[in-house]
Amino acid sequence: MMEQKRYNPVSRRDEEIREEKFTGERPLYRGKDLKIYDCIFFDGESPLKESSDIELFGCEFQWKYPIWYSKNIKLKNSSFQETARSGIWYTEDMEVSECLLGAPKTFRRCKNLIVKNSSMLNAQETLWMCDGVELSNVSARGDYFGMNSQNIKVDHLELLGNYAFDGAKNVEVRNSRLLSKDCFWNCENVTVYDSYIIGEYLGWNTKNLTFVNCTIESDQGLCYIQDLTMKNCKLINTNLAFEYSENIEADIISDVDSVLNPGSGEIRTKKIDELIIEPDNCDINRTKIRG
Repeated sequence: MMEQKRYNPVSRRDEEIREEKFTGERPLYRGKDLKIYDCIFFDGESPLKESSDIELFGCEFQWKYPIWYSKNIKLKNSSFQETARSGIWYTEDMEVSECLLGAPKTFRRCKNLIVKNSSMLNAQETLWMCDGVELSNVSARGDYFGMNSQNIKVDHLELLGNYAFDGAKNVEVRNSRLLSKDCFWNCENVTVYDSYIIGEYLGWNTKNLTFVNCTIESDQGLCYIQDLTMKNCKLINTNLAFEYSENIEADIISDVDSVLNPGSGEIRTKKIDELIIEPDNCDINRTKIRG
């Protein structure tokens, strides 16, 4: 058995660290220009707080707040135990790849973040208030993913969790599968390509929402939206759609179960099984319906 080492919270610079076990608070506080291989961070908060220019390979984090206020970090083939909560906050220029992230509340107020080929097994309240995010080949499970973040590019995300991307701005999603109630609420400038989305109340209170080549299943989805565009999309098992949405341009290549009180625009579809118009709440002359 390797002896466990306890370090004083002093900065370490310009070295390689291999197969060490760290315990206690801030063992590598303000570390700089470090390459860290196959190390374990046991109990003790904030082991890499205020660090910069760090590369970590095959490491394991077991306790809270491991990487805060850090800059220029590369994390590869590493893991966060569930107890490594609130793991990466206030960090800039970070790349995460081939990692297993089992802790909630990871990634808060980060800038210029890349996550690829990784799994977030407990993504509860993860990726909040970040700016400049790229996700590729990522799977995540947890509610309130991506809240109030902006400038996001996503390719091949598999997400299981409600209330995703609430309040997000400037979001581009491609080739993804989202099982998420109340997804894309209160957003601005969201475009989704070639994706599959299941979830109630999709897109409410959002401005500039576009779907291209998407399949959507939603109960009372696509309501209260300003500027909604749909191109070559399917709406399956979707009812009470488009209520009070304004400036709709919807090209739908499937039947729609029901439409309720659309605000304005044009809806083109194969067939609408039920069109519900309440004259006191909707001026149907403001919406062209073809189908």
